Amino acid sequence: MSALTELQQNAVRELMRASPVAVELGGRFRDAGHALHLVGGSVRDALLGRLGDDLDLTTDARPEEVLALTTGWAEQTWETGIAFGTVGLAKSGFKLEVTTYRAESYEPASRNPVVTFGDALAADLSRRDFTVNAMAIALPSWSAPDAFVDLHGGLEDLAQRRLRTPVTPEQSFDDDPLRMLRAARFASQLGFVVDQDVVAAMSSMSERLAIVSVERVREELTRLLLGREPRTGLELLVDTGLADSVLPELPALRLEIDEHHQHKDVYEHTLQVLERAVRLEEKGPDLVLRLAALLHDIGKPATRRHQPGGGVSFHHHEVVGAKLARRRLKTLTFGKDVVEPVCRLIDLHLRFHGYGSSGWTDSAVRRYVTDAGDQLDRLHKLVRSDCTTRNRRRAAALATSYDDLEARIATLREQEELDSVRPDLNGDDIIRLLGVPPGPVVGRAYRHLLELRFEHGPLPREQAEAALLTWAAAQGLQPPPADADPSSG
Repeated sequence: MSALTELQQNAVRELMRASPVAVELGGRFRDAGHALHLVGGSVRDALLGRLGDDLDLTTDARPEEVLALTTGWAEQTWETGIAFGTVGLAKSGFKLEVTTYRAESYEPASRNPVVTFGDALAADLSRRDFTVNAMAIALPSWSAPDAFVDLHGGLEDLAQRRLRTPVTPEQSFDDDPLRMLRAARFASQLGFVVDQDVVAAMSSMSERLAIVSVERVREELTRLLLGREPRTGLELLVDTGLADSVLPELPALRLEIDEHHQHKDVYEHTLQVLERAVRLEEKGPDLVLRLAALLHDIGKPATRRHQPGGGVSFHHHEVVGAKLARRRLKTLTFGKDVVEPVCRLIDLHLRFHGYGSSGWTDSAVRRYVTDAGDQLDRLHKLVRSDCTTRNRRRAAALATSYDDLEARIATLREQEELDSVRPDLNGDDIIRLLGVPPGPVVGRAYRHLLELRFEHGPLPREQAEAALLTWAAAQGLQPPPADADPSSG
């Protein structure tokens, strides 16, 4: 079976599943004298056998006409994109976005595209980003011989897994510079090879990405990172210079020799760590883990020091890297739910080193778990991914050491509440025993008891109270008599 035949059969099978809703809607548009086509990513995904429940459609009807045609038919309607010609609909478990034929471009000083409506399908398809997204299928008669519209060779490009633009890459990217990032995203998501003319245009026009809003950039970068082959997309960003605008810390790693001299550079090591982290994912793509893997060494350029004898050190690069990552992620407008865990992972990713040679006390294990908090599982994956040495003996030793650490964590979990280490006495206990009001003294006492908890594990209450009183005496505090009422006086 040829690749083209297989793609066409995929499309038929996928469209038959969606046809009751799509055909019914197409009939309403036809009866009103309007055209309706399944278009863009929906056609591409149908051909790849992966059509979801979100359908993209295009029409010559204006948005107000779309609303009139679907009122009473759709179970729910969204008008949030109506200014850009898009009406959202929900029907029978499908989400449909119906967009009026349009063209969009950027004014020289604008950071948002200007949209104008059109009247011809051919013009609408020619303004789309890539040929594989510039195919359409007429509705309601999607199985008719002439229903499939492919004016730019998108089907052949899809069969060859090749990414080209319907018009010249320069014209396409001038209309919407974000398409340069989309090219890298599709390379990551779908494993497509980007045409050399497209790559050349990305390189020559990379600075034009600066006019695109940071929110749109963040969305494309996120999709790239969550793709099947994020390394492919990231390498394309670096090689074309786009990363200089989006994530400049990444290309900055290319010139940095790592401290073990076992990799071409830190850039190559970083991409290997990302690949290894992806392989360790258990529940699908994990944006936090992938960002932590990508950014874990970005503090190295700022901390590089040449040592006597030709060595290189990067002391405290994890601390510097966490600060740089926080700044970059905030610039990209990532939320706190991403920024905080990523920075914590970067800050902790070197903590494990030294465990195998010097050994850790139970106290150190408790601190490791406590500091990692709810990111412990990701930290396990990041630390294991960070071992990219080609020295098999060293790699095996590191893996064995980490196996041992995880086993010790499991053992301590069985013995105590390791995931929520707290002092054996709470704030109210401290206030009662020391006869002090809430304030700095209580905080210092609490931290002292927490240190004891780290060092010794859970203490019987009597021992904890005795330890608190001993600490208080050393601080010059005079606790009240045992039978005194702290609330009196």
